[in-house]
Amino acid sequence: MLPLDDYVPYLLNRAGARIAASFSEAVRPLGITLPMWRALAALTDRDGQTVGELSSRTSIEISTLSRVLDGLQRRKLVERKRAEDDGRVVTLRLTTAGRTMVRRVMPIAERYERVAIAGLSPRDVATLKRLLRALYANMDGLGT
Repeated sequence: MLPLDDYVPYLLNRAGARIAASFSEAVRPLGITLPMWRALAALTDRDGQTVGELSSRTSIEISTLSRVLDGLQRRKLVERKRAEDDGRVVTLRLTTAGRTMVRRVMPIAERYERVAIAGLSPRDVATLKRLLRALYANMDGLGT
């Protein structure tokens, strides 16, 4: 049997959980949660996404994302707009307040990345990111 400390899913979860818990505490005073940040950051990368696109990009289930978006909309950080040609399609846009929140959180997020990759060479960081993307894509092989 594979020792737990050599099991890739365990190691990924352990590192991710530690970063997520600490980051969540850091942004709590700003009144946002980690899922809220993920949505804001993804919209910063590409504003005007549909809920489905944002769900896929953030790996947040649509039902959970809908509640996250409700909170962001109540705080006037995100606005939803129905497509004129298809009322089922909702696009999401950052508001001015949303962009301001991203600017406030970005230094925190950048600090967490710096701490997480401390001691790794730029080449190792690039390799790590490439491998994490490959691991994610490989999960398509499960068919779920």
